[in-house]
Amino acid sequence: MTEIPEHLLKRAQAAREKAAGGDDAASAAGNDRISDQLLDRTKAAGSGVAVADRPTAVVAAPAAGGLPIGAGPGGHTQRLLTVVKSGSIQEVKAAPVDKVHTWPHLLAVEFVASLACLAFLFVFSWFVNAPLLQAANVNQTPNPSKAPWYFLGLQELLTMFHPMIAGVTLPGMGLIALILAPYLDKNPSNKPEDRKFITSLMTVHLMFWAVLVMIGSFFRGPGFNFVFPWRDGIFFEL
Repeated sequence: MTEIPEHLLKRAQAAREKAAGGDDAASAAGNDRISDQLLDRTKAAGSGVAVADRPTAVVAAPAAGGLPIGAGPGGHTQRLLTVVKSGSIQEVKAAPVDKVHTWPHLLAVEFVASLACLAFLFVFSWFVNAPLLQAANVNQTPNPSKAPWYFLGLQELLTMFHPMIAGVTLPGMGLIALILAPYLDKNPSNKPEDRKFITSLMTVHLMFWAVLVMIGSFFRGPGFNFVFPWRDGIFFEL
């Protein structure tokens, strides 16, 4: 027999105690309990009739044919109430997803950030003049002749490899690796400890390029030769 949950037993006990305080306490108790006479009649009626083993269970009175009302095939009684354990029938397994829509959440934040950067540059350019040199002289080439700082990494690679390798192959491989990074690492987590591969790849890329830019900016002198800035000076202008 299915075990009746504790909260249903307590509820039934409270209902019985409440009913016992009225004028019809005797009749209510008689309806809730199985009388000895009914048990004797049920045992004498038949063969295999299921009788509840709890004094608080409700059993229907026998019909004229000797079987309890609601008896099924073979004389087995049918349960008048199916006890279901408390709780949801279907377990909900929905987990929170750490994602937001691109519009308006992401684009709105990026738009505000771009406005803030634009305002900062506007105010900064108002008080600080751009580091422009004099007009270029076509008869005099500056020595050393350096590219802008964001291209000094490529210029530094040109001193180490063939122009095809330094200008096309190595930068192309770096760009392809960055393009394929989302497909190589599909971990949806945004925690650094869960994204070790992509974090390492980006760190190596940034450090490699930063080292090249620093060497081209501070360690290259006349003729784009290697110099020590603390001994020969710094040949770099913004």
